[in-house]
Amino acid sequence: MHFLKQDERLDHLLGESLKIIQSPSVFSFSLDAVLLANFTYLPLHSGNIVDLCAGNGAIPLFLSKRTKANIIGVEIQERLFDMAARSIAYNQLTSQIRMIHADLNQACTLLGFEKYEVVTCNPPYFSNLPASEKNMNEHFTIARHEVKCTLEDVIRVSSQLLKQGGKLSLVHRPARLIELLLLMRQHRLEPKRLQFVYPKANKDANMILIDAIKDGKPGLKTLQPLIVYQDNNTYTIEMDKIINGNG
Repeated sequence: MHFLKQDERLDHLLGESLKIIQSPSVFSFSLDAVLLANFTYLPLHSGNIVDLCAGNGAIPLFLSKRTKANIIGVEIQERLFDMAARSIAYNQLTSQIRMIHADLNQACTLLGFEKYEVVTCNPPYFSNLPASEKNMNEHFTIARHEVKCTLEDVIRVSSQLLKQGGKLSLVHRPARLIELLLLMRQHRLEPKRLQFVYPKANKDANMILIDAIKDGKPGLKTLQPLIVYQDNNTYTIEMDKIINGNG
């Protein structure tokens, strides 16, 4: 296909009627992007959404199936930005979604302060880069580790982008929950919903989904846990419904 480059391929976006350009040599979307897109509250017909650390555009594409609002993806890596832009064009969604190739810390200067109803982000999870990984693939390093932005950068910029009453939705690791809550309150974001995600019922949680409202009233609701796999390694009914719209 003439619009694919190098080692790229065109994949189905799980159960959605969309396709996405991916490559084994750069960071591809995974289950956390699927869960965040499903977890996020969205305006149905209008409004403006920003997805930070947008990667190859998976979350903006997922969100486009749930809302008619305008969506902007911000991605610092040029190759991922280019892949996302071409996926958006392939799916004929350029009137709804656009990509910005920029450092997350430039987002407010480029897009404006306090203009957005929703911000989403699937940020790098790890604050430190182990010496054993210093020579790993640069695309994976930037996606996994806080090389180009920190968790505080994500929270601060999200708050600056959001209108009063706007919502931030994040996916992250449970180990950083306390840091995440403290940073949210420091930057005028009041945590409202929290959900722990477990790979199996007998395993520890390995993901959290959380949202917050700018200048919201205190009151955090802890949702029922989400379990991904049954003992036989098939998706649970709830997870299958999220991915494929079944059950």
